[in-house]
Amino acid sequence: MNRMAPVQHFLARHWEQLIVPLCVLAVTLAVGYAAKRLMVRLLRPWAARSKGPTAQIVINAVKGPFMIWVLILSTHLAMQSSDLPPRATLWIGRILLALWILSLTVVSSRLAGGLIRLRGSGIPGALPVTTLTQTLAQLAVVILGLLVLLNLWGVSITPILTALGVGGLAVALALQDTLSNLFAGFYVAVAGQVRLGDYIRLNTGEEGYVTDIGWRSTTIRPLANNMIIVPNSKLGQAIVTNFYLPDKRVGVSIQIGVAYDSDPDHVERVLLEEAQIAAREIPGMLADPAPEVRFDPGFGDWALGFTLGYNVAEFRDQFRVRHELRKRILKRLRQEKIDMPFPTRTVYVRGQGEP
Repeated sequence: MNRMAPVQHFLARHWEQLIVPLCVLAVTLAVGYAAKRLMVRLLRPWAARSKGPTAQIVINAVKGPFMIWVLILSTHLAMQSSDLPPRATLWIGRILLALWILSLTVVSSRLAGGLIRLRGSGIPGALPVTTLTQTLAQLAVVILGLLVLLNLWGVSITPILTALGVGGLAVALALQDTLSNLFAGFYVAVAGQVRLGDYIRLNTGEEGYVTDIGWRSTTIRPLANNMIIVPNSKLGQAIVTNFYLPDKRVGVSIQIGVAYDSDPDHVERVLLEEAQIAAREIPGMLADPAPEVRFDPGFGDWALGFTLGYNVAEFRDQFRVRHELRKRILKRLRQEKIDMPFPTRTVYVRGQGEP
């Protein structure tokens, strides 16, 4: 027996009774569209006055499904003003309920991702706000919404969970690499030893700023401003040097060679004075801890070797500071009449018969 026969019979015999519900539907949609435009116009000044991006996150999350809610409301009002058969009313009500739950799930998922990104980036010690973190939060909201929907539709979730448990082993075997990258990325994000914005170097030579930790790979942006994609499983097994932990300060050194007839105490004093002046004038070079000069590596093949050690604010500052500092040292050594010799060798030629 055709279950839709009563509905078809009603539409064929009493189609004129649909005029009022359709008018109600159209008017409600028009009013809802106008209300949406008015809401956006009123909320924009509030978002502009707000000190943080929370208001904009809420507006972006609600603005999309708003017309879906208007459609649900207009359909419900149209049903109330119609004489549809009970079976049609029941099925339309179920569809509207499912649509309502799905729209709320979408809004909650967007809010969860946006608020986690906002709050996590501003709380010291919080988990890194990565793509993986946001995806896991949004996935949890979606799963919760689907469970609520299944429960309202009278679908028992116990057999579903049992089937997922039985099939989980087969899925795990088929997706070993994917799951390995997923759990490795989750571990890297939770451990806090590699964070967004950190400058890291792997034992395989790749280095750069960590821009994202996804469910499959971690993205690194080197100073050349290109992109390096490292699978999470490789990152979890690599030896990583993090130049931002325990803090961003980096110790750097440069070597200076002077002639053997130079006074070591004078050279040390000149280098230290120039480094102290540079620490106050060169952006990125730190005056605390103070620069140091050591007579090391000492006695070279053709020069006396000195090492000037200093600190910079972060990793990328060392290149600009080293550039400026070398120019200053060269000018100062020339002013002090301290020679920086070229590589030289003394060759003794003995004639035949000479001892």
